[in-house]
Amino acid sequence: MIRKRTALLLGILSILLFVRGDVVLAVDFPQTIDVLKALYNDEMSGYITYRKFAGKAASENYHQIAYLFASLAASEFIHAGNFKKHLTELGVEVNGAEKQDVAVSDTKKNLKYAVENELNDIDRKYPALIEKINSEGLEPVIRNLTYSWQSEKQHRDIIVKIQSGTGMFFWALSKKIEGTPVQFFVCDKCGSTLNELPHDTCPICRGDASKYKLVEKTD
Repeated sequence: MIRKRTALLLGILSILLFVRGDVVLAVDFPQTIDVLKALYNDEMSGYITYRKFAGKAASENYHQIAYLFASLAASEFIHAGNFKKHLTELGVEVNGAEKQDVAVSDTKKNLKYAVENELNDIDRKYPALIEKINSEGLEPVIRNLTYSWQSEKQHRDIIVKIQSGTGMFFWALSKKIEGTPVQFFVCDKCGSTLNELPHDTCPICRGDASKYKLVEKTD
């Protein structure tokens, strides 16, 4: 009887999970793994897209808008890195993101696309994916998805200020943006994106403010 119980316990432990420090390593969490794979690809695609939008804006002499896109790209790259880390901890090999075609238009249309994309992430994608993985209960993953969701809200707040500029008066708004230089800081733990350093801690992950790095301008 004791042997049977021991064997059963070992079987359960081998199927479920084990803990190393404060990192949970899981063997079989299919929903969580599927979501992490999809998000890793999405965030890497976002990183590449925003980098290309930044290049296009710079070529059109919208250097502040190029800097905005570069800052969003930096945040998306951190999100992707966090998701890749979780996949590695779960024993899933990540060879690289799937290549996706990036449609680059003029800066006015690229800004409109960015607004629509961020709103979709905030209102639909992240809430649905967090709900999908809740039942499997991997708290570190759920926490990082929540951080990324909150970071996307910051992106929304930044770019929604120029949403009206994607219409017929874009030239006037872009002139105002170019005449008002700003800086962007990104938390290298959660991807939080701010134009001023927080006093003490990150408003999203509560990490120390020293985690924020200034996004360098390249032009």
